Amino acid sequence: MARRQLYLGPLTDNRRWDMVRIRPDDVIVVTPPKCGTTWMQTIVALLFSGDPEVETELSVKMPWVDIRIREMTEVAERLEAVTHRRSMKSHTPMDGLPLDDQAQYICVFRHPLDAHFSFRKHAQNIPLATFDAWYPEDDPDGITFRRFLDGGPEGFDTDAMPLAHILRHFTAAKALSDRPNVSLFHYADMSRDLRAVFAQVSRLLGISHSDSVMDALVHAATFENMKENADRFAPSGGKGFFRSDAAFFHSGSSGKWQGQLSEAELAAYDAMMEAHLTPEDRAWLEFGSSRGR
Repeated sequence: MARRQLYLGPLTDNRRWDMVRIRPDDVIVVTPPKCGTTWMQTIVALLFSGDPEVETELSVKMPWVDIRIREMTEVAERLEAVTHRRSMKSHTPMDGLPLDDQAQYICVFRHPLDAHFSFRKHAQNIPLATFDAWYPEDDPDGITFRRFLDGGPEGFDTDAMPLAHILRHFTAAKALSDRPNVSLFHYADMSRDLRAVFAQVSRLLGISHSDSVMDALVHAATFENMKENADRFAPSGGKGFFRSDAAFFHSGSSGKWQGQLSEAELAAYDAMMEAHLTPEDRAWLEFGSSRGR
């Protein structure tokens, strides 16, 4: 990839990746927020260990490199000191990441409206005022959805996850999807057939386990089990980062936005989707397929 796009938001800075020395067997989970990031990270952690009881500790063991909460020097040193196979996560689109020819990039997507409504809940669950103006608790005038449609893919808007940022994620990942080390997955497919997703990810990573072990790993990664054990599976779970760890797993279902938007709002969303995506790409981005792409 040529020159990397800059994504600099109030929480994130993709230039932090300049301090990471990527290894050929690294696994990087790349998603817009609330699209199955933690779910896919958990699948990777379970496959790495082969242990359904493994303490995933995603924030430390599979760090979000972009986020500026932790000093990047400390994050880079900790990653460099790891002697086993590593995984990291990013909410930066693929055109803003360093692209290694051998490391695996696993990109996960979700219906944009499901991701948006999930982010609304998420914004109320984090003890930061960063998104209060974008995601007010009371919103009778529909400010939140207008900003979802009007926001840009870069700059301050990056971390507020407007539709343009989701579309940038998708188009950047799809442009690289012909590479054997860039794979696209969909939240809906993970919900429909988690076992098939486990099988595909295990093939990508070159990891195999017995059927009985895989059964246990798949069960551990079910939404119900992760929510029931939220202090274990939520990022920074049990450390008080979220107002509620369980609320991080508010609802794993899709279609929560139905009945929540006006005809005019849905028409504006449709117009933006049609302007940026082919009918085939829109269908996949919204509803997935029977397989990871």
